[in-house]
Amino acid sequence: MKRVARVLAIVGLAVAAALFARQNVAQIAHLVGSAIPGLMLAAAFHALPMVTNAIAWRRLFPRADRPPLAFVLRVVWIRESVNGVLPVARVGGEIAAYRVLRKHVSSRAAVAASLAADVALSVLSQAAFALLGISLLLASGHGGRFARELAFGVAAMLLAGGAFLLAQRKGALTGAAALIERLFSGKLRSARARSLRVDRALRDVHARHADVVACVVLQFVAWVLSAGETWLALHFLGHPVSIAEAIAIEASVQAANSVAFAVPAAVGVQEGAFIVIGSVVGLDATTALALAAARRLRDLVIFLPGLVAWHRSE
Repeated sequence: MKRVARVLAIVGLAVAAALFARQNVAQIAHLVGSAIPGLMLAAAFHALPMVTNAIAWRRLFPRADRPPLAFVLRVVWIRESVNGVLPVARVGGEIAAYRVLRKHVSSRAAVAASLAADVALSVLSQAAFALLGISLLLASGHGGRFARELAFGVAAMLLAGGAFLLAQRKGALTGAAALIERLFSGKLRSARARSLRVDRALRDVHARHADVVACVVLQFVAWVLSAGETWLALHFLGHPVSIAEAIAIEASVQAANSVAFAVPAAVGVQEGAFIVIGSVVGLDATTALALAAARRLRDLVIFLPGLVAWHRSE
């Protein structure tokens, strides 16, 4: 898996380099360099969706064993930092989050269940956000073929998220562990017991309907808030857009990143997505790549310190 991630990272870097090489790199650098103070503010705005996601995730822990919000926010920061910067195919953040949480929450099964449920629910909330982006594109007279293609991606997200949730509710983990145990002649009973505990914890999460609904709603709010980064960045880059256009841009880019989840940090994919959706809403390729560069600046400003926090937590 690590080798695949490295190969995909190299391919992504090559694609990103090719996209920048086809444009006026000096002009992109000038755009970004002249807007650094404002782009730093746009990067800092990312704290709002992170806080909202932390509140959402915290609702999935058992009421009697919920970590403090400040601690969950720290873990969200670490989780996003690992997924956003390291070549881990966008799943390493969940592993890092589990490693940090298991030292501070009494039930490891509850930690694993909250993570699994949060990931599944985030797919559904992101699909809803993408649908909002499509609706805004169509309402503004943009989109056309692009909106239809994005709708197919949203349908795939809904199917994947629904299947993941159904598997969690039906105890698929325990069933898989039981099958593996039979294949290994009963030598993995401890693994099956752990799987059973996680399945029970997952069923407990999904039985708390109010918490699940609150989590999805808060995740959706976090997705919408994330469009504020795009709106601010384009404002400081000298190409202001409407809130609706910022939401459409953010929804499309995030959907592309999710589809290409195996590509570390969505290198190349994210830059290409900014160019495509930028052309739909009237941004030239130079501005779109400047916006992509601003997003990478955000990663450096917010996520590199998050990796330091992860190192200290370990």
